[in-house]
Amino acid sequence: MTDESTHADAESETVEEELATQLEGWTVQLQEALEGQKKLAEERLDQLKYLQADFDNYRKKFDREKELIIALAEDRLVTELLPIVDDCERILKGTTETVQREGIVLLNKNFMKVLENHGLKRIESVGKKFDPYFHEAFCVEKCDCDNGTILEEFQPGYMLKMKVIRPAKVKVAEKKSEE
Repeated sequence: MTDESTHADAESETVEEELATQLEGWTVQLQEALEGQKKLAEERLDQLKYLQADFDNYRKKFDREKELIIALAEDRLVTELLPIVDDCERILKGTTETVQREGIVLLNKNFMKVLENHGLKRIESVGKKFDPYFHEAFCVEKCDCDNGTILEEFQPGYMLKMKVIRPAKVKVAEKKSEE
């Protein structure tokens, strides 16, 4: 029985060694597969982060474009409404009847308030220094005032927010020469 038990023990040890070797091989394979899956997961996570950043950039660009389109539409609308403001002011200059005048003044005041709420601002001109960004010179008059002083405004100018949408049409002073 000793030979048989020694033989059985040897066989058992060989089987255990084979199983241990197989188990070690499977462990190495599983670790390699796990490392591969970790690497793939990290790549996918990086891709997801890039996609998220691209989407955020797209959304910001879309929001900026939307704001620009709204601003352009607002500019255009206010620019088209300016002749109505001019007409109201001309009517006020020509109307002498008190009731009609009061109605037109109220209408003009309310209309301008709405436009001002949207960013419209009248450019102050008379008595100011001529600035080609804000003013358009229609004529020059020789007088005792300083060069470039605005003497008269023919048509008011307007700014919408920080942009000049119509320069003021003005008469500019030119100092008389002392000769």
